[in-house]
Amino acid sequence: MRTGIATVSISGDLREKLSAIANAGFDGIEIFENDFLAFESSPRDVGNMVRDHGLEILLFQPFRDFEGMPEPARSRVFDRAERKFDLMAQLGADLVLICSNVSPLALGGIDRAAADFSELGERAANRGLRVGYEALAWGRHVNDHRDAWEIVRRANHPNVGLILDSFHTLSRGIAVDTIRAIPADKIYFVQLADAPLIDMDLLYWSRHFRNMPGQGDLDVTGFTQAVLATGYNDVFSLEIFNDQFRGGSPGSIALDGKRALTNLMDIVQRRDPSLPQLVAPLPPPAQVEGVAFVEFAVSDTEADELIAILRSLGFRHAARHRAKDIQVWQQGDIRILLNRDREGFANSSYIVHGAGVCDIGLRVANSAQTLARAKALGARAFEQRPGPGELDIPAIRGLGGSILHFIDGSAPLAGVWDIEFEPVPADPTIDQAGLTRVDHIAQTMDSSEMLTWQLFYNSLFATRKTPTLDVVDPAGLIRSLAIENSDGSFRFTLNGAENQRTLAGHFIAEGFGSAAQHLALQTDDIFATLAVLKARGFVALAISPNYYDDLAARFALDDDLLARLAASGVLYDRDDAGEFFQVYSQTYAEGFFFEIVERRNGYNGYGAANAPFRIAAQKRQLRLPTMPRH
Repeated sequence: MRTGIATVSISGDLREKLSAIANAGFDGIEIFENDFLAFESSPRDVGNMVRDHGLEILLFQPFRDFEGMPEPARSRVFDRAERKFDLMAQLGADLVLICSNVSPLALGGIDRAAADFSELGERAANRGLRVGYEALAWGRHVNDHRDAWEIVRRANHPNVGLILDSFHTLSRGIAVDTIRAIPADKIYFVQLADAPLIDMDLLYWSRHFRNMPGQGDLDVTGFTQAVLATGYNDVFSLEIFNDQFRGGSPGSIALDGKRALTNLMDIVQRRDPSLPQLVAPLPPPAQVEGVAFVEFAVSDTEADELIAILRSLGFRHAARHRAKDIQVWQQGDIRILLNRDREGFANSSYIVHGAGVCDIGLRVANSAQTLARAKALGARAFEQRPGPGELDIPAIRGLGGSILHFIDGSAPLAGVWDIEFEPVPADPTIDQAGLTRVDHIAQTMDSSEMLTWQLFYNSLFATRKTPTLDVVDPAGLIRSLAIENSDGSFRFTLNGAENQRTLAGHFIAEGFGSAAQHLALQTDDIFATLAVLKARGFVALAISPNYYDDLAARFALDDDLLARLAASGVLYDRDDAGEFFQVYSQTYAEGFFFEIVERRNGYNGYGAANAPFRIAAQKRQLRLPTMPRH
């Protein structure tokens, strides 16, 4: 298998695109004609530049409005094709994509189109070139790969074949199994793209909302399986039209594309082992069993502030590192590490981001396999020479340059808390409050990064994504989705900010992309927990009384429960399965906060309906402006 990506898929000029594509590890490119036309070098020099990057030109595209034209337009399109053949020869490209005609002049008829392709195939053969035909989902007469294949079949020319595009097939709801009957040698090229499910004009949907396989909602996996079932094993290439990608980092988008292709082929091979193995076997998606620890990088002053919050939440100082200035604060299965050490990664993180989460440890079934899969998918391994008595724990870089550590139950990793840390005497004045485990970790990022990190997590771990929601902040919208595993032991929420006036945007700006904005902790009885915390001086975020008046109307809650919610600052939600209770701490540093949640009877959401009221309350506390200042 060879991998490719269309130059239109990423930003930058042609030289920048080639550099990013080559660095990501692709074999070649689809050269989009506009990218070539906007570049200053000759066709021959462009072809040499491509090959100097270690790439090949897999496809020249697009050639539009060819088949079924009446005279004199038919003669003109053949003349135009000859000029493009000249260009291809200079570039060193041997395959051109011809997409189905959308011109109002186009005449229907499969035999007419087949005759045109038969003649074009002969002209291409005289130059040692090939012609690939693709059915656009919005084509005037041909908008289905089955019709395109019939035209290719009737053209019956060895230099004319079919180009398949997952978006054009899946966006129209065409059964992918219809691909299985097409002979593999007549499939010249396969383009892959995913997209969110949106009810809109097909052309507009395609030109603005395509994304990488695994980032959307289309069954690209089923499409790929059907293609491979024909025996095809040549080029799989990404053709992505996306407004966000056009303004993003070329290197980042190219890496996302390579990760998406590798993950897709791994999924297909696991789903159907009888298909050809097109990528080296990967370890399986990692099974996450929970959060092992959350580590904060802090100074002495900020450590004292955070310790006061942790004490109010019922955490106790449980252990200290044997060689570094790191404390472990614990309650139930929750471990929070405070790292004040002036050397190593945490100190570097503090210098860049200030006080905040710098490291998240995950309990996984197999840490070595998790690291191997991450590296195969393009993640950057984190390496720091262990100090005396320290373990070498597998780790990779995460959001904002933070670290994800992987700890499994095998020796010696299972004993890390005894090997690296020594217990401290329990403080008898601290009554633990019934917090049992980390419910979820909320990560905040620029909205342009959300697709990258969604793909990062879902390709590495055995997880799924929830639908994306728009959360209203008084200063703008926050896009939010969750990455979660099947039993809820691993939940990350991804929140994308579009401007710095929102609470999320303020956190990004002040923390320069810190790893996490809030940590949600689970309890089995939120009111019993809050009774203990109140005695310890915990002050909940103040929620507007108007919220509780509306709550009574929305859910018809009994007066006693409503009074308890209002008195404790607890927010409430309900779904078809169960109920959700949540309360928030005051904010710490530049917008970090804790959340306490109780899930009853299988509630599986995150209280999204409550987010606007929580954000408004937090902005009142921080005194953040909701409108631009002039």
